[in-house]
Amino acid sequence: MSADGTGTDDTDYLARRFEAHRGHLRAVAHRMLGSTAEAEDAVQEAWFRMSRSDTSRVDNLGGWLTTVVGRVCLDMLRSRKSRAEEPLDPTAPPAAPVHGSTGAVPRPADPEQDALLADSVGVALLVVLDTLTPAERLAFVLHDLFGVPYEEVAAVVDRTPAAARQLASRARRRVQGAEVPEHDRALKRRQWKVVDAFLAAAREGDFEGLLDVLDPDVIARSEAGVTTGAAAVARGASTFGSAALGARPAPVARHALVDGAPGSVVLVGGRVERALRFAFVRDRIAVIDIVTDPARVARLDIEPLQ
Repeated sequence: MSADGTGTDDTDYLARRFEAHRGHLRAVAHRMLGSTAEAEDAVQEAWFRMSRSDTSRVDNLGGWLTTVVGRVCLDMLRSRKSRAEEPLDPTAPPAAPVHGSTGAVPRPADPEQDALLADSVGVALLVVLDTLTPAERLAFVLHDLFGVPYEEVAAVVDRTPAAARQLASRARRRVQGAEVPEHDRALKRRQWKVVDAFLAAAREGDFEGLLDVLDPDVIARSEAGVTTGAAAVARGASTFGSAALGARPAPVARHALVDGAPGSVVLVGGRVERALRFAFVRDRIAVIDIVTDPARVARLDIEPLQ
């Protein structure tokens, strides 16, 4: 029995559940704060809050923890703004997810892994994000980079969903209006090639081809639930791709910016039947958001591309 009355087995179980989300939480915190050290602090604070809370009735622990980290980061950003401080290391890439540990304790970043993950958030983007207000930055990062619904973003920033949408929209205009360096253009070109490869493999039911473009810890989110791991996501994508080919009228997939991120829309009879939105790590797909509900599709900011 621990000092706070929690059994050792319970603590170990909580730690294992937390570790399953650590990589995602560190990525969210780094994009919010632009500092590996501060991101580690935010993730550790999320662990403290989880360990002191009853999460037995939380259906979506990943979403709950994302909200907690978002609130912690928002407080840190507001504190930084009030002191007119700069982030500690705005050029540092996010640390790699750590797997296989048994305790939720901070670890030093692995420089080699940090270098491998540098493409997941560019220095140019961090510089632009630093020009946003804390609420704008949080709304943009949570919604546009991680697909958190506006309703959940609103709860973090203590605004209405409509106001949260406006925050993200203002931030998106600032980000998209910034000059894009050539290395970021090259990154985008590589990402679109990955999207093409994913769609082709899904259309052909090519399981191995899907594995080639998916991050091992990829997360696929849809109204039906969350699927994690490259093998499971590849099975689902190949099954859907094969089934979609038989749809009547025939579906048409097009590149599109979905809420400002690389994505694809599936048109059936000229109507958007579903939208896919991608996030990347190391030139592989790390997150796929799949939206099929007509009401949710209608709320997306979709910009079809040639």
